[in-house]
Parts: sequence; C-alpha cells; structure tokens
Amino acid sequence: LEKMLTAFDAAFTDVMMSKLDKVEGFTFQELIIIASMIEKEAASNAESFTVSSVIFNRLRKPAEYPYLNIDATIVYALGGKSELTDEDMKVDSPYNTYTNKGLPPGPISSPSQNSIAAALTPEETKYYYYAYDPATKVHHFSKTYQEHQAFLDSLKEEQ
Repeated sequence: LEKMLTAFDAAFTDVMMSKLDKVEGFTFQELIIIASMIEKEAASNAESFTVSSVIFNRLRKPAEYPYLNIDATIVYALGGKSELTDEDMKVDSPYNTYTNKGLPPGPISSPSQNSIAAALTPEETKYYYYAYDPATKVHHFSKTYQEHQAFLDSLKEEQ
C-alpha cells in the first residue's frame, strides 16, 4: 500500500493539482476513478486522451448514456479475468458499469501520470463509443451507436 501511495504521489504533480478546478463538476476522487479506468482501457498513451473524451462525453449526458460500459471494470469485478463473456457482463457488482449507472465506487487500478493527465485534460471529441481493433492494436472510436455496431460487425466478419 505504501508503494502504491508513493507512486501515486509521484504521478500526481503540482501542475495536475492546479488543473483540478478546470474539470467542472467532478471531484478529485471521481477524476482518479476515471483515470484508473483510462489506465486499464487505453491501448496506448496517445489514445488515453480520446478514451477520456468518451468517458466524459457519456458522463456529461447521463440521460442518453447512463451506463459507461467499460470492460475493464468487469475485469476488475471478476478479479482479473481477461476473456469476457456475455454472462460476465451481468456480474452482480457495484463495479459493473454495464448494469450500474455512472462511475464505479472506487478506482480499479493505480493510474499512471499519463492517465491522470488524460482525466484532467480529455481530448475534445464527439465520440461516445470505442472498441478494440485486434488488427491495428488500437481502439476504433465512433460518434454513433450505428457506427459502433457497424465496426463490431466488421470485426465478426473478419473472424
């Protein structure tokens, strides 16, 4: 625990502290929860800021997007299972962002400096969905559910 706290203190800089007020409507704890999800979801440091934008875009429109649908929270709830099934998505856990609205009750990892920066300064996009593309090893981002579903269908066709 001490190592984790020391690493977090090193990652959370004074510059980041000064940006906390700029992320309107979110507490320090909520931003760290978001950073922890970014840490586990992003396939690269570069896409962390785009993943962050999707999370914030959904959180800012709770009537339209009540569920974050973050796979990494399911992995956390299941103790680290890597290949998720449809049944896994129904796990009874407060960390299940497919069945519980908004943020989970706490962080799912110790976020890196990059993930914290992404939570504090998300990219400005109109994306609401993303899915991992095993061919490119990065995420594909979509603005609409139809675009997202078309991408998922294309992945099934390639298999």
